[in-house]
Amino acid sequence: MRLRRFILVFLLFPFLFACDSKRLYEKNVDFEQKYWAVNNIPEFVFDVADPTISYNIYFNVRNTLSFPYQNLYVTYYLEDSTGNLLSSALQNLVLFDKKTGAPLGKGLGDIFDHQIPVLSNYKFEQGGQYQLRVEQFMRTDTLSDVLSVGVRVEKAH
Repeated sequence: MRLRRFILVFLLFPFLFACDSKRLYEKNVDFEQKYWAVNNIPEFVFDVADPTISYNIYFNVRNTLSFPYQNLYVTYYLEDSTGNLLSSALQNLVLFDKKTGAPLGKGLGDIFDHQIPVLSNYKFEQGGQYQLRVEQFMRTDTLSDVLSVGVRVEKAH
């Protein structure tokens, strides 16, 4: 009987830590060709039920070690359900250390994942559906070695 309980607890243990109670929304768009074309502007649609609390919004970026630049410039557009632009900015996402060239983020082999803050403690004026578009803003039309880009929205506290 004790052995059964131990096995059950052992099997369920990882699931206890897998829950992410802060996350409201998270989605990534994979680039099958392993490049991000300038005309490919991923859109992320999420619902905010509670406008009384603050939210943090992050970019998720997955790239390879062969990414040809130290950083990635993106412009984001946050709109409400009626298309009103709430926030927009050009962001400089640093993917490699400036001095050493070492990749930042979490990696395995030659693939690295980054989660970079975009908006911190952001308050939506009302509940409803929101859209966030992300556009690569580099000097090249086809940005090689970017595997995916995504957005995470979570409760700030």
